[in-house]
Amino acid sequence: MFGLGTQELIIILLIALFVFGGKKLPEIGAGLGKGLRAFKQGLKEVDEEVGVESEKKEELKADAKAGENHTT
Repeated sequence: MFGLGTQELIIILLIALFVFGGKKLPEIGAGLGKGLRAFKQGLKEVDEEVGVESEKKEELKADAKAGENHTT
């Protein structure tokens, strides 16, 4: 995980505990979790939208080829 060992993570958590306090850390963690969840949901929606658009383009290409084959 980013090249950090157990000792480094413990030191970072202790510093965060001193800076923010014990009551504020769970709120910060919950806020980060909600933010990450919303970000992932947004990425998923964009991926689905791009997939739908590419499917429409493929259908149009197939229809165009079918139309060309019928005229020749």
